[in-house]
Amino acid sequence: MAGLNVLMIGTGEYTTGFVGGGASGSDKKVGVVGLTLFDLRRRGKVDKLGMVGVNGTKFPAIREHLRKNITQVYNGLDTSFDSFPANDRKDPDAYKTAIDALAPGDAITVFTPDPTHYPIALYAIERGVHVLLTKPAVKRLDHHQELVRRAREKGVYVFVEHHKRFDPAYSDARFKARNLGDFNYFYSYMSQPKYQLETFKSWAGRESDISYYLNSHHVDVCDSMVQQLGYLPVKVSASSSMGVATGLGCVPETEDTISLLVTWANTRHPAKRAVGVYTSSWTAPQRAGVHTNQYFHYLASKGEIRVDQAHRGYDVADDDAGQVQWFNPFYMRYAPDEDGNFNGQTGYGYISLEKFVDGCRAVNAGTRPEELDEKGLPTLKNTIATTAILEAGRRSIDEGREVGISVEGGVWKLV
Repeated sequence: MAGLNVLMIGTGEYTTGFVGGGASGSDKKVGVVGLTLFDLRRRGKVDKLGMVGVNGTKFPAIREHLRKNITQVYNGLDTSFDSFPANDRKDPDAYKTAIDALAPGDAITVFTPDPTHYPIALYAIERGVHVLLTKPAVKRLDHHQELVRRAREKGVYVFVEHHKRFDPAYSDARFKARNLGDFNYFYSYMSQPKYQLETFKSWAGRESDISYYLNSHHVDVCDSMVQQLGYLPVKVSASSSMGVATGLGCVPETEDTISLLVTWANTRHPAKRAVGVYTSSWTAPQRAGVHTNQYFHYLASKGEIRVDQAHRGYDVADDDAGQVQWFNPFYMRYAPDEDGNFNGQTGYGYISLEKFVDGCRAVNAGTRPEELDEKGLPTLKNTIATTAILEAGRRSIDEGREVGISVEGGVWKLV
């Protein structure tokens, strides 16, 4: 099976680990997308690689960052890629030139500000190019459904990078939830330290919010657990807190923490319903000990599940850090193997991207995208409920009301 040609759109923290002129201060100092794809190329699943941003003048520094922190660390791992725009240019539409250079059956990954996902994905789909979107897939329900329609017409595979689905604890919990009876209650919390707002300051509060950024994880996880039991979201009420992010230089409308209260109805038994509460914040303490605090509680009629994925029995005390830290090697493990090669293929961040590459190659070899939908993967079709809930939450805050969700003839609507 031929290797997949992939264009990485977005050159920031998640793709390269390069932020503000150097390595990110987060747990993604060498990125996730680029490193994974460089390794998949070493393994023969990926062929040509490209990268596109708005500011081409960053590429020399990005290449040096990758050479120093990846090539020199992982046994000479090849980090070469074609780049758009040229090193002396800035071009917000460079992604169009880069996509035009692809062929049908090639693929893109999109790790850019949330409002740009829809136009970039649509441009690629119209040209027969497969798409991986970071979460949230898009901000609007109508955009999500339009992309589903166009992808179906073009026979294109569109995957949403909901990596928490591949977290071994979360995926095992989803399997066990099948036998715990009717869904009753779900509570989740996810946060990151305030210093992360330094990375996000250019768009936080302007182009998206903390619910789209972090609640998207657990909303999708919950949906994947209860969709199999016949539950759909029917209404959303949201609340937010403010005051901390604005003191850190973010725009006045930036919320610190957002909670979504979601009512779920059982489509098989209308008298049964459940409630989900999803809370996210990007104003956690600077020295919280974890980069991402994350846990949930699932209650059903015959049992319950609790998962704490912030503290995994692995902590490090470091004089330089001045505190105990809890690390998450289950997401991305950066330690090399005994031969000096990258050894993080079992991390769920890596697995998520590999699943996309495998899916694209399967479609190119004759598999219908609909067959991948049926496997329960986080494809665009299988993640509509998450977009509906996130947009309903945004509208609930903006309009000061509860927002309903309805599904009629397979079409989702907010009311």
